[in-house]
Amino acid sequence: MFLDNAKKNRTNLRIDLHMTKLTVIDFFCGAGGFSEGFKQQDYQIVAGFDHWKPAVETYNHNFGLNCSPKNILDFENSIEEIEKIPDTDIILGSPPCVSFSSSNKSGKADKSLGVKLTETFLRIVAVKKHKPNSTLKAWFMENVVNSKRYLQTEYTFKDLGLTNWANSHKISPNKIAINLYQNTTIVNSADYGSIQARKRVVSGEIIKKKKLIIPKKTHKSSKDKGSLPIYRSIREIKENFPNPFEQKSTKQISDINYNISIPKNEITDHFYDTGIYEVEWKFSKFWKQNHPYMGRMSFPENNNNPSRTITATKIANSRESIIYKSEIRRKGNGEYRLPTVREAALIMGFPITYQFLGSENTKWRLVGNAVCCPVSRALAKTVIETLKLDKPKELVVGTIPNLEGVKNLNNYKRKKFDKPPVKKKGARFRRHPIKDGNLTVTLSNYDIDQNSKTKNKWFTSIQYGSGEGFPIQKVKDGYFEEIEELITKFKSGKKFLNIINNGFTEKIGTKNQLQEMYEKQVSINNLEQPTELVDQIQEILDKVKCPDILFEQNGTVVFTEKNKVPLKQLFSLYAINKISSIANQKYT
Repeated sequence: MFLDNAKKNRTNLRIDLHMTKLTVIDFFCGAGGFSEGFKQQDYQIVAGFDHWKPAVETYNHNFGLNCSPKNILDFENSIEEIEKIPDTDIILGSPPCVSFSSSNKSGKADKSLGVKLTETFLRIVAVKKHKPNSTLKAWFMENVVNSKRYLQTEYTFKDLGLTNWANSHKISPNKIAINLYQNTTIVNSADYGSIQARKRVVSGEIIKKKKLIIPKKTHKSSKDKGSLPIYRSIREIKENFPNPFEQKSTKQISDINYNISIPKNEITDHFYDTGIYEVEWKFSKFWKQNHPYMGRMSFPENNNNPSRTITATKIANSRESIIYKSEIRRKGNGEYRLPTVREAALIMGFPITYQFLGSENTKWRLVGNAVCCPVSRALAKTVIETLKLDKPKELVVGTIPNLEGVKNLNNYKRKKFDKPPVKKKGARFRRHPIKDGNLTVTLSNYDIDQNSKTKNKWFTSIQYGSGEGFPIQKVKDGYFEEIEELITKFKSGKKFLNIINNGFTEKIGTKNQLQEMYEKQVSINNLEQPTELVDQIQEILDKVKCPDILFEQNGTVVFTEKNKVPLKQLFSLYAINKISSIANQKYT
């Protein structure tokens, strides 16, 4: 990247690095959030390293550089490559968090690449820190919290593959080169003025102090004592920034994070329709509010709180999706929407003048992978204060957006919902009407107990407890007949059975029809797709006013793992079992 022209530029670099500004080099630079925070404290950004071309192009665009894509693993086994890297006052690094993330394959992704990339970065830091006449004043590394589990607490020169280098500099290879144990902390970006509660691990060191100095918090939770301002919330964006459906104009719009303003028609990546299909937001709503073993989440987002973590993937049908109520009146498709790229960037603390290059998905990934600017700015400020250097009188923030070469997402149009999402052939289905009494009654098209592929059959099962390893009771087709008389003994039981057996049952298709409707995400003829059938059970329970009482099993054992269960679960079992039984064509 920058190194391609290292020899050519070496003279200029020597001049630059002896200027009064502290200099910064950024590894795994991405869109540049880490660097932006340091730039705002008047540091000079020298270069950014990343293997992903859109990231390097975005970085160059915003910092006026001419870097080229570079694989960080090029430095894994080559001291010569490391020595070509210009010496700077600050080294930053945010190794890719994908393999470490708990959300990647439920935390079971291969961690080896993440470890290798991180240790390669630490190898660079070790050489720059311990070389003769080192200019390094501080280094910082950011990653997801889960990464701590897979890294050593200390690294010797030998651990980092620097035995020969250490020997050549008369250093014992067994000496500690990098200490993470005493120089690592977890930070919440909301503590530093970000409109996002994003927890990340920060490691590093201010060399003069031989330790990481944790920046002073600027904000606090409403539950905490003290005089600091309360965490910032999504409401700030909703009330102080244009919504995506507003018309184009030249009105000046203030940045909610910085003391700058630009014409409304120069705000990029915001005035477009991010509305989502009903099948998507309903799926997200279900998993947020009715997950079998995880806690309840707000749907839509609670505007009075900081945003949840902006992730690198723009997705609408996940428990982790960030979903807003649309500002325009729509029911079903488009009733809810995702944040725009610009809203996500505001949440991450980027100025409204900061630009992202690429498609919508690329821009979202660039934003979601970044380091929150308020956090990096706090680290930069701490270095200045610790070294007792002159502070900038005000933040250094770009006041005019550079729109040259930027593919603006703005189109000022309403979305046409004419391409509904479909699922893959053989997609697995799992859903329950309610979670109550710490159990769920579930309809699925696969054996949950075996975590199997779809079986061309529909199953009724009962899950007891939370998390992996909880007991699962499989229920045979036709079991609803055995509990029908039991249900009639309860208040609202007969009314419930009447609705299920006169109207609801007629909407249940065969096993193949249910699968087809689920994959196409549409209902056919007068039948209902399985998602809608399960959701309607909860609506029916509410309609008949099923009492919130416990069903005590005296004699007849229905639920094998518990003696007392909510009555609603008995009713749900009847309805779910009727769906699977009819679908499998054993009962009509």
